[in-house]
Amino acid sequence: MENIKILWADDEIDMLKPQVLFLKNRGYDVITVSNGYDALDEQEAHKDIDIVFLDESMPGMTGLETLAKVKEANPHLPVVMITKNEAEDVMDDAIGSQISDYLIKPVNPNQILLTLKRVLDNRRLVREKTTIDYQQEFREILMTINSGLTYDEWVDTYRKIINWELKLDEANTNAMADILNMQKREANAEFSKFVERNYGDWIKNPDEAPTFSHNLMRRKVLPFVNEDKPTVMLLLDNLRYDQWKIIEPMLTEFFRVDEEDYFYSILPTATQYSRNAIFAGMTPAEIAKYFPREWKNDNDEGGKNLHEETFLASQIKRLIPREIKHTYFKVTNTSHAKTMYDKTLNFLDQDLSVIVYNFIDTLSHARTEMEVIKELAGDERSYRSLTASWFANSHLFESLKKMSERDINLIVTTDHGTIQVRQPSKVVGDRETTTNLRYKVGRNLRYEARDVLAFKKPEAAGLPTPNISSTFIFAKEDKFFLYPNNYTYYNNFYRDTFQHGGISLEEMIVPVIRMSPKR
Repeated sequence: MENIKILWADDEIDMLKPQVLFLKNRGYDVITVSNGYDALDEQEAHKDIDIVFLDESMPGMTGLETLAKVKEANPHLPVVMITKNEAEDVMDDAIGSQISDYLIKPVNPNQILLTLKRVLDNRRLVREKTTIDYQQEFREILMTINSGLTYDEWVDTYRKIINWELKLDEANTNAMADILNMQKREANAEFSKFVERNYGDWIKNPDEAPTFSHNLMRRKVLPFVNEDKPTVMLLLDNLRYDQWKIIEPMLTEFFRVDEEDYFYSILPTATQYSRNAIFAGMTPAEIAKYFPREWKNDNDEGGKNLHEETFLASQIKRLIPREIKHTYFKVTNTSHAKTMYDKTLNFLDQDLSVIVYNFIDTLSHARTEMEVIKELAGDERSYRSLTASWFANSHLFESLKKMSERDINLIVTTDHGTIQVRQPSKVVGDRETTTNLRYKVGRNLRYEARDVLAFKKPEAAGLPTPNISSTFIFAKEDKFFLYPNNYTYYNNFYRDTFQHGGISLEEMIVPVIRMSPKR
């Protein structure tokens, strides 16, 4: 039998020696303590504890207080509450704190054994069922990836892969998760070929293309703006589809999802290009033409996203014949977040309020620069978890709760996603070549042709031409660009970090969600 480790906390633990001995004789490893404080110490010391038995009526730190601390340290650790009575308020509190089961004293050994099998075998059965189901669908997804998909079908396939990734996360099946990651890499290889074949035609013929960044407002946002109720557009920078699915359960406590839609980020999948295109309703080449003073190329001095409010006002005026009240607010630090929270209800006085929230972008850059964040977000699963933890405790979530008390349209979207990069690709350029790891702009670039989509005529990709001989190159799949100088050092520094600017499912296919309050 698998060596199951039990932590049992009860102030009368000495009286439970027969039950403890019963479990040990059946191969269970039992750690016993007599109070909540010691229980937390043992939980900290033994990270491999599988289940906790917790007496509800311990003196000092009560069972419910201990339960809260146990769950704070490990939300997924099963806890069985043991109580002297079934007082309704006590059990409501315990069940509300996500106990896995409860027992009424006095407990006999067979009850304990049944509870262990019910709680732990249920987890095993879920894990095994998830693994079997994914194995059955693995071949179908593999065939789909190689079947010549349309842009809509690529979205469906990507969503399917992400949904399996989240299920395997929950089931904690590392072996199958590794197989899925291989399948995701293969999907990105085929998706990169798909984009390479079609991107120029999409830019040239927008009616035959997916909704891109520069069509997002016109197609997915402005049609829902009306005088009957306010519309709030929340743009979370760098929000991938999997991150949306992680925060969705928190939001759906207060809002219902009316439509889960998508759009494709333009290339480069970078804030300077994609977000300016969203608010201007134009390709970057058109913005550079019609707003020459506001547009900044990569190597121009000054902020690259300082005129989003101007672009937004211009697009609204161009597309909506009547005058609508609108406002724009950008959050780039905790002070802005607090101001936004304080002014939440002011947004509801407008026909359209646009809120740009930069936290996730900041998180991805911190993941590159800070060793602490690298430890906390070392892989896709922990990156999602960190996003969820931030959102659950953010001023933003509190603001949205306030908004849910009014009749509003809420549209949650982003500008682009990110991908965890793993494969370096050498690039050589002059001093004017840009520094981004997933795309480059420069003259006389030398690169591995198989690793990139190149546009020697930027206008063919809807991009401005900084110099007469400028070329744009975009990294495919999970590649990242490195110069030959200090190659090994920078390879070690940037590998496994989250980057954006290139071609991948994670960067290009991003969510746009329309919601309404449940109240």
